Amino acid sequence: MSFFISSENINIPNMIYGTAWKKDKTSSLVYEALREGFKGIDTAGQPRHYNEKGVGEGIDKSFKDNIIKRDELYIQTKFTPIDGQDKNNMPYLITDDLKTQIRKSFEKSKLNLKVEYIDSYILHSPIFPGKKLIEAWLTMEEFYHSKEIGQLGISNCYDLDVLKYLYNNSEVKPAIVQNRFYAQSGYDKEIRVWCKQMGILYQSFWSLTANPEIVNSSLINQLSKKYNKTKEQIFYKFLNELGIIPLNGTTSNEHMKLDLNIKDFNLEKAEIETINNML
Repeated sequence: MSFFISSENINIPNMIYGTAWKKDKTSSLVYEALREGFKGIDTAGQPRHYNEKGVGEGIDKSFKDNIIKRDELYIQTKFTPIDGQDKNNMPYLITDDLKTQIRKSFEKSKLNLKVEYIDSYILHSPIFPGKKLIEAWLTMEEFYHSKEIGQLGISNCYDLDVLKYLYNNSEVKPAIVQNRFYAQSGYDKEIRVWCKQMGILYQSFWSLTANPEIVNSSLINQLSKKYNKTKEQIFYKFLNELGIIPLNGTTSNEHMKLDLNIKDFNLEKAEIETINNML
């Protein structure tokens, strides 16, 4: 497995295991993912879509079984604003103010994950108006300054102006942008260019499921035969070549092994450009 180095000098694996929608299978799937070679885990303090406690149980079991050590594992979780939560099952109270929501959610995440340090803490979506966004970010910065997290990031941010506003009004700059990778957002082309200029790493989710036309295209099929790799391996390699770190949420042990096995070949520059023209 290869790594990208963030602006905070944190090693981020070239592919991260995503844990959304895994429910009661979360613990066993996280354990299997780590056993198969994943070095990064993504989750969130959002019981509606994530079983963060199950993620912690899978990680803890992998530590105890000597599958991976803490300093070898990239752990990333998120603060989810109230609009993204199930109001009947949240890591904070509906009556809590924003700062209290974030502090409670962060403490709950550390408890769930059974760690005192989180490599990357992500704001799950922008908060409006802008004043509230900055209030949330400044609260998250507290964890950075107390050395409880290594870096900050934001997810589901598809407006470059919002991202620039956050960057320009923060002390601790975002090191990560994690977005859905799909045609409706124009594949975040402008955002990705700007992120590269500013030293911000871009993570993608829904990379395969939102792009069946590309993954199953004749070009990807041809490259699959040429390199003796699966279509998914070709597409993941392509994303890495663009500087994108994809999340991978497979529940198949076979796919875990295969998807991680993309280090032993390189796409030609012309092939990368041809696939990129399909976006």
